[in-house]
Amino acid sequence: MEFETREDGKVDILLPRFRHPIWKRALQPHWKQEFIRIHLDEMGSVIWLQVDGIINVNEICSQVQADYPEKLHPPEETEKRVTQFLSLLYQQRYITFREIHP
Repeated sequence: MEFETREDGKVDILLPRFRHPIWKRALQPHWKQEFIRIHLDEMGSVIWLQVDGIINVNEICSQVQADYPEKLHPPEETEKRVTQFLSLLYQQRYITFREIHP
């Protein structure tokens, strides 16, 4: 999913208004904006910027805990919030997960 970083460091996810090529070609000219902007808050932006297909969920949790130690007490709260946010992104099909093979 495409995104832009705003001046304040927060992220806007750019959701295509039309995904199917036929609808895009037929209806896009009637809309001013090609994308719907999903505005993320500070913590959502930090998590989004960590998602790169390489780093795993535990590493994202560690980074968020390091960035926001005063906001997330106890550390288990970090894991809960990060996994809930990633689950929401997955449900909305903004991200996908890869299985780890030993």
